[in-house]
Formats: sequence, structure tokens, C-alpha cells
Amino acid sequence: MNSNNEVINALHFPLDVNYILRKKKYIKKELLDNRVLIKKNIAILGGSTTSEVKNILELFLLKNGIEPSFYESDYNKYYEDAVFGGSELNRFNPDVVYIHTTSVNIHCYPKITDDIENSNKLIDIEKEKYKLIWSSLSKYNCTIIQNNFDFPNDRSLGNLDCYSTNGKTYFINQLNLWFSKKSIEIKNLHINDINYLSSYIGLQKWFSQSLWCQAKYAISMECIPELAFNISKIINSLFGKNKKCLILDLDNTCWGGIIGDEGINGICIGVETPVSEAHYLFQKYIKELKDRGVILAVCSKNDFENAKKGFDHPDSILKFDDFVSFRANWSDKPKNILEIAKEINIDLNSMVFIDDSPVERDAVLFQIPDVSVPDIGSDISDFIKYIDRSGYFEPTTLSGDDIKRNNYYKENNIRLAEHVIFKSYDDFLESLNIILEVRVFSRIYLDRITQLINKTNQFNLTTKRLAFGEVEDIYSSDKYIKIYGKLKDKFGDNGLISVIICKLNVNYCHINLWLMSCRVLKRGVEFAMFDELVRKCLKFNVVKIVGYYYKSDKNTMVSSLYKKLGFTLKEEVDNYTVWELNVENYKNKNTLIEVLND
Repeated sequence: MNSNNEVINALHFPLDVNYILRKKKYIKKELLDNRVLIKKNIAILGGSTTSEVKNILELFLLKNGIEPSFYESDYNKYYEDAVFGGSELNRFNPDVVYIHTTSVNIHCYPKITDDIENSNKLIDIEKEKYKLIWSSLSKYNCTIIQNNFDFPNDRSLGNLDCYSTNGKTYFINQLNLWFSKKSIEIKNLHINDINYLSSYIGLQKWFSQSLWCQAKYAISMECIPELAFNISKIINSLFGKNKKCLILDLDNTCWGGIIGDEGINGICIGVETPVSEAHYLFQKYIKELKDRGVILAVCSKNDFENAKKGFDHPDSILKFDDFVSFRANWSDKPKNILEIAKEINIDLNSMVFIDDSPVERDAVLFQIPDVSVPDIGSDISDFIKYIDRSGYFEPTTLSGDDIKRNNYYKENNIRLAEHVIFKSYDDFLESLNIILEVRVFSRIYLDRITQLINKTNQFNLTTKRLAFGEVEDIYSSDKYIKIYGKLKDKFGDNGLISVIICKLNVNYCHINLWLMSCRVLKRGVEFAMFDELVRKCLKFNVVKIVGYYYKSDKNTMVSSLYKKLGFTLKEEVDNYTVWELNVENYKNKNTLIEVLND
């Protein structure tokens, strides 16, 4: 993105709140001058005034390549719009509905004289209200982002308020716990955790009694950018705009000191001193990221063996095997980062680089602007805060494939290393003993299928994004052929890596969506998947398959895929092409992969 650096920096953590509020029109103009990748309809249903929330949220989304169109409910009409709907909201057809309710929308707290039964009845009334809101919005097959509840500034019961059934704090805690449980049950419901956010910022800053009385804003003006930033993290994650890989410097980042000078016994990590404990806690946090699916890599100016030994330190939480790529040499860091991206085959804009040196940070920022490089300073005690609060790796779901992601990429590196010993690439592929399991959609995999749809960019023919509700509807419909592929070979299990969704129309089959994970590219999986699609089409008496290719910045690798499969080009308009294939003329292309099917 070529926007003014001042604009971009203001929208990064730590937010320049005053600049954002003063310059929002200028910021929007600068961001709109850049190429926006995807357009989304976002409805904001507010229990308080939301105009400024909408204005600031737009800036954060534009920064991340999402151009939003907004529907905004009238003041405090969130319930009416959600439950009774209306032609305007129906025509708008939202991709995301954000319900902006806060503690000011709880009008009936228990009275001091209420017994436990009456208090519970009031909680149940609130629960039923939101259950009705969420179920009514399900007709849009959209993602719902729901605020949980912040605490009020006043507690007439003092500390007793949090454990007395008559207390406001107790009441809110019960609702928030229930919201969390419902978000697990309802797959398209995501919680915007303003309970945490308001606590982090501070309740005195969070709510302004004066602003509420004057303009009915439930959040102070200075906190609206923080709220909008938090919402944008969820939306970015939903539509595949979050990051995948964290690249770490070593000396004075993963540990204190310079291992090349001081050796393994001289570096600073552990719990003996404040500095060593700060590095210890930093590694502990990074390990948590790795364990839930963030890819780790090292980029350090260092001797390889010395750098590797640092992770043999008895107090090191991270170990050498935790890293998918390990670049410790004397080359320039931008060069090493480019090689890391190539090695693990991910986009540069999926990477975050952490380094205590401002010189190295600036070098990467200048030479590889697509890589995120937070200005973390040099105080190790701040590093976690910059990564965590920036929301680079914000998840909306946590699947088994996420947890295994580092292993998938490490196994890929082993495959690449073995490739060089074979005379031909086909010999290499044959040696892998690849097994592709192709099945019709199963409910147990709908989360992973939705995640893959919204995060895959390179092998993605139509670049469509679908909410969980839309995927669920396709799963339940007999108007679609919908198959997924799971891949394993002699080095390990790659999990669910490919999805094809086709709409049936009499004896035609239209490929609405076809994508595949970047970690299994160039193994012939696409041919095996398409062979299976044709087999399914024959069962449905399909005579022609219609394929669509929508060009994006990242999917040029599949621009000629239909031609390779034997399709005929039928239409070419601006950024998309339409192709057709007579099913009876198709001959299977897969010769190397064993396929298990229904």
C-alpha cells in the first residue's frame, strides 16, 4: 500500500487517537487512492449512537484492503431491525452484522429487594432477547459480531456487587459467560470482547457520562478508535486478512545479550533478573502463538551454529524445532525474509517481523513494505504488547489444522529437501506415496472449510469468500456438488487442503468456488480433485462444466488451469474469463496420486 506513512502509522498500534479523530476524512481519501481488494456489506445495529464508530471502522478496514458499505440502524433500533427486519436491510443483504450494545442497554437490573429467583428471571429475559436477535438474523447467512458487556462505572454495592445476585457486576458476568457459551454453539456468532477492552483501557476513560447525556454515545470519543480497531481485527480474520508467520530476530529479542560474543552461558534468559524474565515471558508468549498455529521463523545476523545453540539453553522455552525456517547468517535481513517467504510459500503480507534494532526494522520496511514491522522499540518488556494488541494473528476459530500448521510446513521442507535426489519431478511425487481422500462435505469439517475459503489466495479461481452460514446452507442443499480433499503422504498428514463447490443447473455444473492450500501446490492435487469432480458430475448426468476465473493480485498461477484441463475459453471480460468443458470428452489427468472416495 502506497498511502502516506503518517496515515498508516496512525492506524497501527499504538493508535494515534487524536490524529485519527481529527483527520478521518483525509485518512479515508488517502486510503481510497489505493487499490482495494474486496468489498463487503456491513450492517451496524446500535443500542446507542454509532455514526463515529462507523466512520472510524471504515478507516481500519480500508487499511487492510476491505472496502465496506454500511447500513446503520436508527438510534437504539437494533432489536427492531434484527427481529422485524425491513426492506432496506433486506436489500442491503449484509455480509456482517455488528450489534453494538453495551451495559447502557441493560435497563432492568435486579433490585436490592429481589430474591435469587427474580434476579435469574431478569437474566433470562436478556438471554431470550439476544437469542431472538441472533436467530432472526440467521436468514441473512451472515457473520454476526456481538459486543459482550462492559462494566458500569458505579457499584452501589461496592465489592459485594460482583458476587451478590442483586449486583450489576454479577448480572453482567452471568450474561457475558452465557454469551461466550452461545458463541461456541452458534458458528457464525463472534464476540467483540469490550469487557476486556474496557478493562484494559480503564473504565474511567471508556465511558463519558457527559457524552452519553449530550449525544447518547455509550463509549467516550477517545475510545471509539480502540473499539473500531478491535472490531476490524475480527473482520480482518474472517476474510483472511490476518497474518500467518512471525519472524524473530535473536540477540536482544529472544534472549538478552549477543550469543556470538557471550556464548550460551552468557545470554540472558530465565527468572533470575528482570531482563532475563522479560525474555523468558516473551518466549512463553511466542510459544503460545506457535501452539495455536502461527508459523515461526528466525532471521538473524549470526553464525548458524551459535544461533541454534541459543535454544539449547535450559531456560529457553522455544526450541530449534519450533521454527519452520531458520535463517542465521550474515546476509541482509530483507534478502533472508524474501527467502523465508519463498521457502515456506506464503505471501509477504502474511508475515510479521520483530527486531529490537531500529536500523534492521527500517531496512525491512523500506525494501519489503508488504511485511508488517511494528516499531517495538528496544525494551523487551513491551514486545508482547505490540504483537498482542496489534491483532496480527487474531483467530476467529481454532481448528485441529491450525494447531498442526507448523508441522505441516516443516514436513514440506523435508519433502523439498528430498526432491533434489530424484531425476524427475514425477519420480519425486511418486516417491511421496500421496493419498488424497475426496469426500462430500461433512458437518464436522465445515469450520475448516469456511476457514480455507476465507484465507486461500494463490490457488483460488473465483476469490469468493463465504460466511459459515453460507457454507452450512450449501452443505444442506442438493443443488450443489461440494467436495473436499484431505492429503497425506509418507512424511505426514496435511489435513483438509482443497475445496470445490459447484452449482447444478439442469445438466450444467458451474464451478462457483475452487481453491487449494498453498502448502500442497505443485503436487498434482488439482488434477486428482478435478477427476473426482468429473466422476461426481457423471453421477448427476452433467454434460457440461462451466468454470470461472476471476483475476486477483495473487492468483495468476491458476489463470491457465482450465486450459490445462481441456476447457474451451468462451468469454473474456476485463478481469474474468468463462470456460466450458464437455464432460464426455474428458480424460483423467491424475496418474500419481492414490484417491480414496465415496
